[in-house]
Amino acid sequence: MVVMTAKVSKTKLIAVVCILAAIICIAIILLRGGGSGGDTAVEADAATNEGRIAYLSAYGWEVDPQPVETQEVLIPGEMNDVFAKYNELQRSQGFDLTRFAGKQVKRYVYTVTNYLDASAPVYATLLVSKGDVIGGDITSTAGAGSMHGFSKPDAVRPDGTASATKQSEAPAQPEAETPSAGEAAPSTGETPIAAEDAAAPAAEGTSA
Repeated sequence: MVVMTAKVSKTKLIAVVCILAAIICIAIILLRGGGSGGDTAVEADAATNEGRIAYLSAYGWEVDPQPVETQEVLIPGEMNDVFAKYNELQRSQGFDLTRFAGKQVKRYVYTVTNYLDASAPVYATLLVSKGDVIGGDITSTAGAGSMHGFSKPDAVRPDGTASATKQSEAPAQPEAETPSAGEAAPSTGETPIAAEDAAAPAAEGTSA
């Protein structure tokens, strides 16, 4: 039997190891990014109430400390026109709810207390799966209502890029299937996602 050996210099060996390490790091980052699909500049443990408040605070929103609604909701398995329009808003801010089609997630609704010139209640909705924010919106109930992404109107995102709020505006109350919890409804940031188990206002649940 003939055995062939090759002599590899330490410099080449170190270079190969560094390249492999870089590839592994990139793979890990891509896998982590696939969890929520949202703005990676904002990170918080959305499984906790403190984490969700911190997430909204990163966009400049101040909210009442307890959610007015906490629900288990089902992301539709099939996309109708209403859900498709809502998902356009999500995609404009880096999310995509179709990746969670047919799955149950948690929905938290908070009252926003620092919305500029608000003449009616404004609500922040967070959709959470396994401790990650996978979508949501800011909804004003004034007049005909309006809905936009987490970035403040004409504001700057936490990562320093310009807000795309004006491009992502959507009707505040599409023909949503989500029932409201308590007397705070029906204008607490309804989304076209069916509620599975509506909890009482301010109830705290575990993330899906």
